[in-house]
Amino acid sequence: MIGSFSWGHFFYLVQSIWWTLVLSGLAFILGSIGGFAVMLARISPRRWLWMPTLVYIECIQGIPLLILLFIVYFGLSVYGFALPALVAAGLAMMVYTSAYLGDIWRGCVEAMPRPQWEAAECLSLTRWQTLRLVIIPQAFRLSLPPTVGFLVQVIKMTSLASVIGFIELTRAGQIINNSIFQPFLIFSLVGVFYFVLCYPLSRWSESMENKLNVSNR
Repeated sequence: MIGSFSWGHFFYLVQSIWWTLVLSGLAFILGSIGGFAVMLARISPRRWLWMPTLVYIECIQGIPLLILLFIVYFGLSVYGFALPALVAAGLAMMVYTSAYLGDIWRGCVEAMPRPQWEAAECLSLTRWQTLRLVIIPQAFRLSLPPTVGFLVQVIKMTSLASVIGFIELTRAGQIINNSIFQPFLIFSLVGVFYFVLCYPLSRWSESMENKLNVSNR
């Protein structure tokens, strides 16, 4: 039976935005920490470090995030590790994010001109000092546009957490739709909320990329 959409339903959707942001922040912050470690291992000259990291990146990038969610939430519970939906979603998205950010940042580091490394060698800097003082600060600026762009993807990917019962924006829309059955109205509104969250970040990323292109001319 079709019901009417009320202000109570609207505020329920608004409240669910908080949990979308919580999950996005959890995945992005922890994924950034993991991604930095992945980047360092990936650019290491030691084969025993970069080879397993390459395998990790290829495997994670080859698996849909939805499957990772199922593995963490349903798969681990079989072995006695029953995780709350937020923890399971955060863990799966952290792993997914770390692989992509690590690869993005690795590309930015390797994009630094070879003379930068050679100049650091002339100053007798160690490899770690070269990375910390010369390469990473420049690569950080280069990596900002794709990193912010990936953050937009992380926010949108939180919608997949609805399949394991985590009540974020998409799941809240499903719950309301199940009670009043107005899918066009409800999911259009959900889409508007995602747009409001993501569009400013997309514009910011585009603006940074344009400034970077101008400065490199």
